[in-house]
Amino acid sequence: METALTRLVGVRHPIVQTGMGWVAGPRLVSATANAGALGVLASATMTLDQLRGAVREVRSRTDAPFGVNLRADAADAGERVRIMIEEGVRVASFALAPSAGLIAELKEAGVVVIPSVGARRHAEKVAAWGADAVLVQGGEGGGHTGEVATTVLLPQVVDAVDIPVVAAGGFFDGRGLVAALAYGAAGIAMGTRFLLTSDSTVPDAVKARYLAATVRDVTVTRAVDGLPHRMLRTELVDALEGGGRARALGQALRRAAGLRRLTGLTWRRMVRDGLALRHGKELSWSQVLLAANTPMLLRSAMVDGRADLGVMAAGQVAGVIDDLPSCAELVERVMAEAGDVVNALAAGGASMRA
Repeated sequence: METALTRLVGVRHPIVQTGMGWVAGPRLVSATANAGALGVLASATMTLDQLRGAVREVRSRTDAPFGVNLRADAADAGERVRIMIEEGVRVASFALAPSAGLIAELKEAGVVVIPSVGARRHAEKVAAWGADAVLVQGGEGGGHTGEVATTVLLPQVVDAVDIPVVAAGGFFDGRGLVAALAYGAAGIAMGTRFLLTSDSTVPDAVKARYLAATVRDVTVTRAVDGLPHRMLRTELVDALEGGGRARALGQALRRAAGLRRLTGLTWRRMVRDGLALRHGKELSWSQVLLAANTPMLLRSAMVDGRADLGVMAAGQVAGVIDDLPSCAELVERVMAEAGDVVNALAAGGASMRA
């Protein structure tokens, strides 16, 4: 299926695997790329050397295009961009809107720039700065999310910009792909659906927790870092929502200490990073620290397998997913389902005309 997205990035199918921290590593990204979709490597939880090594590992596993997801507000974003350019990465994906200068630097090097946004005005801004496409996530999506549903946000953005739009938030099958295309999108992006594949390195016990979840088990909470965060309801979420400030601060300090051991960050740097993530919100000190070390909370679940102690970011689709296909099987199934839906619609249209 050829769309503006497939032509832009050079993949066979209009499907994107999002850059999920601790999840979207070389194995998942290369499996996605080999399946004909766009795999996106998550770099925010990597050091610079780890990023270069991960890019080279993906390159050793596939000849297909892939991308790298960056935090535009990271202090070393410029260095990460230079690594991508030097290593010949095809696509730069951003969780926050990159600056006009960063977009220009990437485009000059021939890298396709696809920022992620959650509002029409943000899409208009990055389009004016020269972004090649935009990924728009509705409120159904996992992780930090907004309040507007994909079915409302997507057509707003499609009507507002003249660049390809990738739809995210609530997609898991071929029906969703056809619906997104009908709204004017050039493809779909899926996170939770790719997390729940056999190629994902997430521990089996954590995958089982996702598979057992119902739609009602996926919640949005501000208790972790003060911002709306869609995730599975876990013991940690219950503790943060039910505990007082003193208890939350104690948990935040313990986890921040773990993050320091893992990354070498100073307390000053963590507080500064946490404050930078407030986006004008009034946060308690525990939330400031939790905002800074949210990657550590994700790591507890996604790497260490501690579903009871970690954050399990999840789109609402977690409640309707019940299997673990390979990336190749998933992409093939989505495209086959999409073809069946299009054919059924065409047949129905012919019948109605008759």
